[in-house]
Parts: sequence; structure tokens; C-alpha cells
Amino acid sequence: MNQFTDKLKSAACFAAVFLCATSALAEPVTVTSDGGGLVLTGDVIGYDGEFLQLRTEYGPLTLRYASVTCGGAACPDPDAYVPLVRISGSARMSEVAVPALVEAFGRSRGWQSVLTEIDASHFTVDLVDATDGVQANFAFRVTNSDEGFADLIAFEADMALAVREIRPEEVELALEAGLGDLTSPRQSRIIGLDALVPVVHPSLELDAIALKDVSQVFRGLVDNWADIGGPDLPVQRHLGPVENGQMQFFVDRIVRPDGGTVAEDITRHADLSAVRDAVADVPGSIAMLPFGQTGNTQPLALRDACDFTATPVSTTLKTEDYPLTEPLFLYLPDRRQPQIVRDFLAWLRGPEAQLVVRRAGFVDQGAVPIPLDAQGQRFANAILKAGTDIPLGELQRMVRVLMPRTRLSTSFRFEVGSTRLDAQSRSNMMALGQAIRDGRFDGQSLMLVGFSDGRGAPAPNRELSSARAEAVKRALVAALGTWPEAVTLETEAFGEALPMGCDDTEWGRQMNRRVELWVDQSKP
Repeated sequence: MNQFTDKLKSAACFAAVFLCATSALAEPVTVTSDGGGLVLTGDVIGYDGEFLQLRTEYGPLTLRYASVTCGGAACPDPDAYVPLVRISGSARMSEVAVPALVEAFGRSRGWQSVLTEIDASHFTVDLVDATDGVQANFAFRVTNSDEGFADLIAFEADMALAVREIRPEEVELALEAGLGDLTSPRQSRIIGLDALVPVVHPSLELDAIALKDVSQVFRGLVDNWADIGGPDLPVQRHLGPVENGQMQFFVDRIVRPDGGTVAEDITRHADLSAVRDAVADVPGSIAMLPFGQTGNTQPLALRDACDFTATPVSTTLKTEDYPLTEPLFLYLPDRRQPQIVRDFLAWLRGPEAQLVVRRAGFVDQGAVPIPLDAQGQRFANAILKAGTDIPLGELQRMVRVLMPRTRLSTSFRFEVGSTRLDAQSRSNMMALGQAIRDGRFDGQSLMLVGFSDGRGAPAPNRELSSARAEAVKRALVAALGTWPEAVTLETEAFGEALPMGCDDTEWGRQMNRRVELWVDQSKP
């Protein structure tokens, strides 16, 4: 048996960890230091070819493998070592997007990908060099966001995939298990964007629906479309499975954020394709489906009480101007990762990875220009909503400042009631920093433009929006360490002058509190 076959067999054995809780890797090992002064017993939770990670009674520990003697069936064999990455979580991510990213990453290094199906919910992707054999094994468990976090916290996965942000109770469990703070930028990554879109039967003459009406419909408080401006037709409610992360996001954030209850007559379906078929077949139906998977249903834009409308398109997802945008998360434990994992994570931030995300049916994070003449509707809204608080002179100043520039889809928003950037904005910050570091903005002038909601007086609001823009600037400069001379960075602020939503709702206020990125390519 040659070295290539040995490594392939070793990778397959490691992948079996997901299939059998009593595998050798789950058995305790005992390590003894060279001098015999230290003896520890624990479970192997990772090995990167140099360092061994153990779960012990003292918590997770990392030891240099060459400095200890290891006893037990789960002790790694350095001569047959193949990096193993166990991935568990969202079926929507693990069945399409992440395997495609792993394959493209391998291809960027001249490696082939070998996919091996184990059973209905387990498969592996081996990255194979024609000369040196298997370079890494990615073992997938196709589950859901809940199970992905559970596997990570139980040390049965090295990465968790989720189509929702981690919940506070899961963050606490991870901290108690010694996995670190999974909300930190170092331990969570966004690989792409998705969104939930309200969809109806194609015959329903409706193109937009108020977000509050969506909530009322799925609470069971609206039973006829005529009650919310539609035809005289009974409402038929459909959702995907309870364990689906996007459905959980929808229920948590829209249906019962204030203690509301979910309607009892909602038809739950085994998968999202069944939801789509049911809506397309039954007049009066409504459901929530992922962006790009609406099929032959009728997608609806979201409208608020002030008649602001958010249409689900890739640009509004990138800017977070569409309220039901949901990032695709990858979570990591706070421990040393094999070099190939570090390389893969760095590669994910590049343009090649974003192209793969786009081809997989999701929205990538690549910044796209939004010319001023494509923003006529929101400037028209600003004029219509302007009053004594925002005089014509301030609107004219805003247009004069922004007219020579182009808005980029990179935007920054903050967590509710906090000065901390939200998850998507933290990812945008890292992506923008990398783009500047790579020279993609050399010779250009960047402007961070702050806006506020309309609560309070105009002057304090303008000061607050300026403070937000300055905070993003400081964070960006800190992320880069040294600011490149070839790029100019400045800030501006216009307070409540350019609303994106109605201030009567938390969603609207959240849309309005933002920092936009504008670029002038003609001025260094």
C-alpha cells in the first residue's frame, strides 16, 4: 500500500467521527511530558501536525506533540497525518456553497477534489495533489443551524454553518465549553448573503406588503387578504421546517420579537421546495422563501408605514437596505487551526471565493457601484419627507457633496441599542480593509457618510451621524494598522436627511442609522 493510499484511508477513518460516537478518536488518551513531570488525560479535539489539542478536566489545552508521549487509540500518527476539518450545520450551505468553495480553493492550488458520499447526511471532500496525495479532508454533516452549533459546542465539529446569527444561550454554552466568544470577528465569518422574501400565488395582484402585515399574517391575526388591501380571499399560511435556521430567524425577528405567538394553522413543509410548490398551487397562499429560490411564486417587496419600499435584489442585500437580509455564517472555536484551514479562511475573503458564492445562488459580498442617477427614488423620498427640520439648503449641500462620487454597496450598520457594528458590517469592515491593503483603491478618495434616524432634534442627529462615521473611520484605520498614502479617507454626515425607512418602527430606524461608503475615482 503506497503513501497516497495510506493517507486516503486515514482521511476516510477520520471522517467517520461524525458517524460513530464511539470511534477511536472519541476515546481518551494520556499524554506524558518528556521529563514525566506532567501527565494528562483527555479527549483529542484537534491536531494540526504540530500541536495536539485536548479536552481535559482543566478545559481545552494545546500541547506541542513532539514534547509529549501519547498513549491511546486516538493518538495521532504524524507520519500519516492529513488535516481533517469537520463541518456541520445548515443544509443550504453544506450541500452547495461550502463544498463548492472547498473545491475552488483546492483548484486554486492545483489540487483535485474527490467527493465521497457516506450516507444521506454525511459526505467528504478530499483535496488531492497528484504527486503528494491527500492534502486535506473536509468531512460534512448536513444538518441545520441548531445542530451545527450543538456539534461545535460538543467538540464534534471544527466549523459550524448557520443561516442565522448565534443565539445568546449558544454563545454562553460555547464560552462555558472553552470555545471562546463565537460573536467575535476572529471566530465568525460571513461567506455570503441570503434573505427571506415573502411570496404569494402568482394570481394575487399584489407587488408589496407591509412588514407589520407579514407579522400579523403569520401570527394568525389576518385571515383574509381584503384586510390588508388585497382581494377577498382567505389567507393560506406556509413555512418550512421548524428546525430550518431561516425559518427560526423569521419567527424570532418578525413573528414574535415582542412575545407574539405563531398562528396554529400554518402548514409546515418538510423542505423549501415543498413550500414553493404549495404556494404556486393554492391561491391565497403566502410563505417566506430564500432569495433566489422563489421559483414560480410571486415575490413581494416590503413596504413600511411611510411608503418606503425595499425590493429584494442583490444590491439591497449587500447594502442591508432590505430588512430581511441574513448573512451566511461560519463559526470557529478559539483554538489553533491547521495551516490549510487558515489559508482557506484567508482565501474566502478574495474575489475568486465571492464568484463561487454568486454561482451557488447566493449574494456575494463584493462591493458594487451604485451611481447617483440610480438612486433617484431615495433622493425623491428625501425631498418628499423633508420638513422644517431638514431645509432645502441642507439637501442641496448633500447633493453637492455626493454628486461627484459613486456610492459603493459596502455599508455599515450597528446592533440595536449599541455602538458595535452588526455582523454583516464587521465582515464588510474586514473586506474593505483587505481591498485597501491589496491596492484596489489606490489613487481614489473614500468618504464615509453618516446618517441617523429622525428621532430627536436635527443638530444632535447630525452630530450623532458624524460620530458614527468617525467611529467607522477609526475602526478601519485600526484594522489596517498603517494607512496607505495612495488612498484618501474623509468623513461627512447629514443626520436624518436621507431616510431609508419609516422612523415609526424599529426596522425603519435601523435602516436609517447607517454609514455609507462613497468613492471619488477622479481625486487622489
